[in-house]
Amino acid sequence: MSKKETPNKGLHALYAEDPEKADRVLWGRQVDPESRRGFLRKSGLAAMGAALGASAIPFADKMPGGLIPAALADSHQPFMLEGKDGLTVLNDRPINAETPAHLLDDDITPGNRMFVRNNGIPPAIKDIDPETWELRIEGESCANPMTFTIGELKQRFKHYTYQLQIECGGNGRSEYVPSASGNQWTTGAVACPTFTGVRLRDVLEACGIKDDAVYIGYYGADSHVSGDPNRDPISRGVPMRKALEDESLIAWAMNEEPIPYLNGYPLRVVCGGWPGSVSGKWLQRIVIRNQKHDGTKMGAPSYSVPKHPVAPGTDVPKSDFVTIESMPVKSLITYPQSGLTQPMGEKLVVRGHAWAGDLAVSKVEVSIDFGATWHEVDLKDPPNRLAWQRWSTVVEFPEIGYYEIWAKATDSEGRAQPMVVPGWNPKGYLNNACHRIAVQIA
Repeated sequence: MSKKETPNKGLHALYAEDPEKADRVLWGRQVDPESRRGFLRKSGLAAMGAALGASAIPFADKMPGGLIPAALADSHQPFMLEGKDGLTVLNDRPINAETPAHLLDDDITPGNRMFVRNNGIPPAIKDIDPETWELRIEGESCANPMTFTIGELKQRFKHYTYQLQIECGGNGRSEYVPSASGNQWTTGAVACPTFTGVRLRDVLEACGIKDDAVYIGYYGADSHVSGDPNRDPISRGVPMRKALEDESLIAWAMNEEPIPYLNGYPLRVVCGGWPGSVSGKWLQRIVIRNQKHDGTKMGAPSYSVPKHPVAPGTDVPKSDFVTIESMPVKSLITYPQSGLTQPMGEKLVVRGHAWAGDLAVSKVEVSIDFGATWHEVDLKDPPNRLAWQRWSTVVEFPEIGYYEIWAKATDSEGRAQPMVVPGWNPKGYLNNACHRIAVQIA
């Protein structure tokens, strides 16, 4: 689905605009250009069957492409992602969807409000059995390769629960000029739920970490969008120093429930504070490497930025990139929703979250005069390292008119968010400009 479309369109609207695209968005159905029949993969057939309340569709291979099933023809239910509520869909293959800022107001992000950033096609949910799911630890710097079921991980290692902030490296990409390729995220590719699992460190140490180990890499069960089984959609990783942190987990639960299907059920890596792409989903294998991991999307320009500032639109050689590690300081206004009309004379409660990658946030400030003056707000400590921090304040407006509320966070090393979009980079990563919302005082 393109960024101009909205997931709140009903079935009729989707099929009226472009029947074949509606087929792709809703069911992953591809239309044969000669027969005009719609080819459904197993996952798409299962999705359509579930929507129809049927265990099978006997003649599905003969169904014309772009044809809305009759049982749904009178339905005006919006297109929704399974287990999600209110997300804006940016791409349908692979599925990528962000959460509007005002829906991220919870201290702990609910599962149905966590953004979706997929690089490939998730394994069919009917093929996932958490009782038999296995994780293999191996690699040239692994002394004793081992395989664990989720049950064995739970039984053998101590459990930990942390609230961990995950943000897509491209969050905010839509603001760069000239535009950068990729999903045009605004502000909603971020979340901070709790994760429960075992420390990645404990599992790696149980398998033996050789002295030459410098990196780990992951492999998941998702498949490449091309359908080629020999291509990985993504295989990234982190240096050993990050892998061995207390908060780096192999997790099976989110907010005390199984991890949502679109967020990696039944098992994933979680390395908070770094680009979400290092926290591999549908986890099947971890490799301990004696070199920087060289899996898919580890090489420049993927999840990399220029070593030095460049002019917008510059063609940067791959040798001049550096891999993104800790994410920059950032804040988000989650209440009120942008566009509010407020009566003159009433005070307005404003609140949100702030985070700073591997660091903490030292202060958050807000401005109602386009950054000319700033007012420091109340900032809470994080519940644990690598979690976002809650902030709140009360704002008064001096006269009737249009205002913007800006939020600016400063990290524990004194670095503050820029008021405008930071230095351009070819992939549109790391935009941490001040978040702002509109308020009309009447």
